Amino acid sequence: MNAAAKTARVPLSFLLPGARASVDTLDAAIDSHQREQLVAYGLAPDRLVVVLQQRPMTIVMIDEVELALEDSVARHVWVKRK
Repeated sequence: MNAAAKTARVPLSFLLPGARASVDTLDAAIDSHQREQLVAYGLAPDRLVVVLQQRPMTIVMIDEVELALEDSVARHVWVKRK
């Protein structure tokens, strides 16, 4: 993977299980109340996430917390690969 591919923003839903990424932004398409909840669970800018699975839901590990996201949410979480 070249340097440009590592720094490019992609939706969380595009990453394969085992991938590590840092959260860049939570898109405005996610309801503001739901964004607040996600941030409270640790899904916030500059936080490291590890993708555990993508189907049937996206499951990520943030520190010691496993968080399950519907695809309609995961595709609006923008990350940068690590």
